Amino acid sequence: MEVGIVSYGAYVPRYRITPEEIGKVWGVDGKSMSKGLMISCKSVPSPEEDTITISVEAARNMMRRCEVNPKDIGAIYVGSESHPYAVKPSGTIVAEAIEAAPHLTVADFEFACKAGTAAIQTCMGLVGSGMIKYGVAIGADTSQGAPGDALEYSASAGGAAFLIGAEKTIATIDHTYSYTTDTPDFWRREGQMYPRHGGRFTGEPAYFKHVISGAKGLLERTNTTAKDYTYAVFHQPNGKFPTRVAKQLGFADLQLTTGLLAPTIGNTYSGAVPLGLAAILDEAKPGDRIFAVAYGSGAGSDAFAITVTNEIDSYPRHKAPSVKDLNSNLKFLDYATYAKFRGKIMLGSE
Repeated sequence: MEVGIVSYGAYVPRYRITPEEIGKVWGVDGKSMSKGLMISCKSVPSPEEDTITISVEAARNMMRRCEVNPKDIGAIYVGSESHPYAVKPSGTIVAEAIEAAPHLTVADFEFACKAGTAAIQTCMGLVGSGMIKYGVAIGADTSQGAPGDALEYSASAGGAAFLIGAEKTIATIDHTYSYTTDTPDFWRREGQMYPRHGGRFTGEPAYFKHVISGAKGLLERTNTTAKDYTYAVFHQPNGKFPTRVAKQLGFADLQLTTGLLAPTIGNTYSGAVPLGLAAILDEAKPGDRIFAVAYGSGAGSDAFAITVTNEIDSYPRHKAPSVKDLNSNLKFLDYATYAKFRGKIMLGSE
């Protein structure tokens, strides 16, 4: 049974803030920060938006593009590190929003920034075993960064949803490979509002070791090289890390460009690779091959080898906004409004 992507949808808030605007509040050279991170601006959720609303919008866009009866969905998994509730699933609200039947399994996933791809792998197993007909995997976040911390210049919001099945797949997921160790480079304890991180430790031996190990493991298993793929997308906490890791693995800039979104929307955490994959599927043609590697602090990577099928030609991508559409008609915020939106300052009545 060839399991793959039947449909997909994305959502990114329209609000943005630049590193320069953040930097001038903290006495930091925002232009240098922007250049160093390779981020020109980042997305910001409005006060009415959270991981659930982003997941709902992405899932609705996913369903608009297919004729699948939502009653045939057997699983919904929402991967995020910013679920609004500590005890109350996000996925049940998504299920109600897309009118799925109650005879399904729902769970919230958490593995830092790769929770969404872990959800995809789980849906692949359930569909492949015949336990369910379709599964929904979502990666979405409204990521956090403490005021003045380096994370504040990149932590953003957005997400994507994927309908996983075995019929009329627009892209088959040919292979997947994961690499996981206990590397505490980034964490947030229960009750804490903002995460903490190990500074340079988050690059080596965290991000680069796990992404490269996951990528090489998949290349070896599939007996392929970087040249065999049309597109590539890597976890993008900024624009610098995925660009560097792509070069180390032998991928060209042209393979990376379409899915590299961090420079204009920032680090969407669990939404990073799902959104990059969605941007690629917005443009992909039959026969294109996609290489994707997600990374989650703590730490692990999920790698995927994907092939676009002929179904993409008749797939109605126009029925929902593309990632490029979601990155237009933007509204830029000053720091005070941004801080209010993100709950960094509270109104007196609150």
